[in-house]
Amino acid sequence: LALLQLQPPARAAPLPPRGPAACYGTSITSAKIQVNGVHLHYQQTGEGSHAVLLLPGMLGSGQTDFGPQLKSMNKQLFTIVAWDPRGYGKSIPPSRDFPPDFFERDAKDAVDLMQALKFEKFSLLGWSDGGITALIAAAKYPNLIHKLVVWGANASVTQEDVRIYSGIRDVSKWSEKVRKPLEELYGHKYFAETCEAWVDGISRFAENSDGNICQQLLPDIKCPTFIIHGEKDPLVPQAHAEYIHKHIKGSRLLLMPEGKHNLHLRFAKDFNREVENFLR
Repeated sequence: LALLQLQPPARAAPLPPRGPAACYGTSITSAKIQVNGVHLHYQQTGEGSHAVLLLPGMLGSGQTDFGPQLKSMNKQLFTIVAWDPRGYGKSIPPSRDFPPDFFERDAKDAVDLMQALKFEKFSLLGWSDGGITALIAAAKYPNLIHKLVVWGANASVTQEDVRIYSGIRDVSKWSEKVRKPLEELYGHKYFAETCEAWVDGISRFAENSDGNICQQLLPDIKCPTFIIHGEKDPLVPQAHAEYIHKHIKGSRLLLMPEGKHNLHLRFAKDFNREVENFLR
């Protein structure tokens, strides 16, 4: 879903892709690697044995969506990778599009990216659209996924959701604080057109039986799963988090009373602590 708060981009010098054995220390490196016919951009930091992939939301990228995680998550325990899905951030070209299987395409790209970087097994931290992608990846590639954390995610699209999405369709109505960094990243035309295309693309799921995106896959998720939800999230009603929790056996649900959609940015310290404790 839409990014409602942005962090300043991490300053990162481009380096060639390197595997998990490389020692990154606390610096954040930036690189591109070819995966499934496109050049995907990613950032990497840390030197821990536990690899973690961060999956951003709609129009998001590693640098806009995960500043506090790239900066502050434990770099001795974890090797942290934040990717830009195709058509987002610095993974352009290609331009972003939204065919019916765009979440499955992102899931395959994400998993294949981590394998190209020589990570044999890894955990997924998915926000919003990235949470949907992470749910699909965990279900379809169970042997590769160690643990799963999702927040602001949904496995279906209701008519209420469609009304919410239509409310963010026109980016000129967004607050300047949110709009300006994305306009600087993409240019106004690409930003505006991609947002409209996203609204059309995700709203189509409401035409499916039960508005299904990936409901049927949830019982296939076998890895330890942690669902976090902000009780004041204006974009994703709490019922979505409760549905995901109910249908992933053994999953844990944490409700943050003051959390909104961007709870990992607004309450980064608490979020990072909860997630690190779960991943240990």
